[in-house]
Amino acid sequence: MVSQEQRRRQLAREKFLRQQERRTSARRKARTRNSVIAASLGVVIIAILALTTTDVLKGGDSKENAGAEVTPSASPTSKAPDPCEKPAEGKVPTTTWKKEPALTIDKSAKYTMKLATTCGDIDIDLKASAAPHTVNSFAFLAGKGYLDHSKCHRLTDAGIYVLQCGDPQGTGMGGPGYTIPDENLKDKSLKGGVYPAGTVAMANQYNAQTKEGRNTGGSQFFLVYQDSQLPADYTPFGTVSEAGMKVLKKIAAAGAQPADPTTGNTAPNATVVINKATVTKS
Repeated sequence: MVSQEQRRRQLAREKFLRQQERRTSARRKARTRNSVIAASLGVVIIAILALTTTDVLKGGDSKENAGAEVTPSASPTSKAPDPCEKPAEGKVPTTTWKKEPALTIDKSAKYTMKLATTCGDIDIDLKASAAPHTVNSFAFLAGKGYLDHSKCHRLTDAGIYVLQCGDPQGTGMGGPGYTIPDENLKDKSLKGGVYPAGTVAMANQYNAQTKEGRNTGGSQFFLVYQDSQLPADYTPFGTVSEAGMKVLKKIAAAGAQPADPTTGNTAPNATVVINKATVTKS
């Protein structure tokens, strides 16, 4: 006999998979449509288009939307007062890179990442030895100011409970221009198909139905504020501190907006902006 809770979780997972499939299909159609338009405009226009989009598209389609969203849309909730402050002044970065940065971190050392957000500081203990490529990438991106002034663009509160950040575009489709490999998928914390509260993990383009999209992490990541039923397909690379969990729960308590018809994102009602991200070796 399937319990009501099990059925609810099953429906949430099915919704998640359907949404991923729709997004993959939409991206495929968009690429096809763009190819036809480019061909009809001729070689000159194609060359111009290539120059204006080279930073984002170089390296193949797998890197076009590196780290696209993996979580389902949240159900609409009532508008709550914004518990956060106004963002610090500054511009959202637009720089991208052609390839993953060289591995320079000390895998035997301890690293922490601080997200100084408009809602409070979120400190994260990073798993350098278990996920060296991921931690090295965030150390690189933080050092370049890549995450500074970026919005956390997605909050889910139905079946899967996460806040998703790391896309300067704020659409869920952006990335740093390179991808990193999946890591640490057998972490001992991931038991029974659950990502426990406090987990910080990578978003990616993996489709569990087609088994395509491995090793497509970019800069987008999600912070789990309540135990969430998810398959072990998303690199767990950090754990939020106790104080950081209070900030996360404050953000979650404010609820999420209805899904955006263009991106499908359910943005948090709270104005969650990363004013500054830093990675420190201790």
